Amino acid sequence: MKLQVIQDGKGKPTGVYIPINEWKALKKQYKELEELEYEEPTKEQILEGIKEAVKEVNLIRAGKLKGINAKDLLNEL
Repeated sequence: MKLQVIQDGKGKPTGVYIPINEWKALKKQYKELEELEYEEPTKEQILEGIKEAVKEVNLIRAGKLKGINAKDLLNEL
């Protein structure tokens, strides 16, 4: 396997580059690696998330759903 180490400006290793063919082979061998890949959400998924958020805000304002404060929200992230 031919890995390339990525370094910061001070020469400290910060990551590793794996050629895509080798990454695909690793994913075949280790199925759990598939879960590590980030997939960019589609426009439809983003819009659906926004719609759900607006619905929740409206329910909170109407007193039908309990909201959380901003500090707790940030701690969840």
